[in-house]
Amino acid sequence: MLKEIIDKYYLDRQRNKEQRHFYISDAGKCSRAVFFKFKNAPRKEMGANILRLFDHGDHMHKLIMKSLLSTRDIHVVASEVNIAPQEIISGRADAIISDGKQLYVLDIKSMNSMIFRNLIQAKEENVEQLQLYLHYFKIPKGILLYVDKDKLELKEFIVSYNQIQAESLLKQLTVLKKQIDSNTIPSRLADYPDGWQCNYCQFREICDMGAPDEMKWDDFKQKIESQ
Repeated sequence: MLKEIIDKYYLDRQRNKEQRHFYISDAGKCSRAVFFKFKNAPRKEMGANILRLFDHGDHMHKLIMKSLLSTRDIHVVASEVNIAPQEIISGRADAIISDGKQLYVLDIKSMNSMIFRNLIQAKEENVEQLQLYLHYFKIPKGILLYVDKDKLELKEFIVSYNQIQAESLLKQLTVLKKQIDSNTIPSRLADYPDGWQCNYCQFREICDMGAPDEMKWDDFKQKIESQ
């Protein structure tokens, strides 16, 4: 009885969510997948257990912030900090902290033990997101703090601002915005179908139905609806 009620709560939350602007987390992701999110294209729904894991990640963030707010060794300048309103993108950093000498943007990521154990450097997609926070907050360094959700162990990586990388990411999003506005589906990723993003993509089924290069959304939408 309770399982069905709880599962329904989580499953209902993910339905009919229409995206109207980019999030920091869209940086560096497959342009075609982000396009499909904006168009609310048919997707494979996440299981209720996966959605609960996202909530669990939020609790991990609160656990870390509780300890940082309680120590005198680090000063939490601000937590859950929104970037200034942008025409193209929005985002909220976990915190801005200071060691007494300089500021850092803190981004907290949680993962399971298997992934955590094999983590020897910051994940590139996390670095890309952090680069945009550094860009908008005009802070030269950030910290990616990884939390093992199973054993609560920690790993941290300091990331320096890379202007070229940040501006390249923003340029990609600008191009994608034009494609969304013109109803032009972006090309597939170069490593399709074996890339990690393809393996975890909710839109994999409809992506497989399309051509590898750019397509018109109106035509492709009719193809989807006819099957």
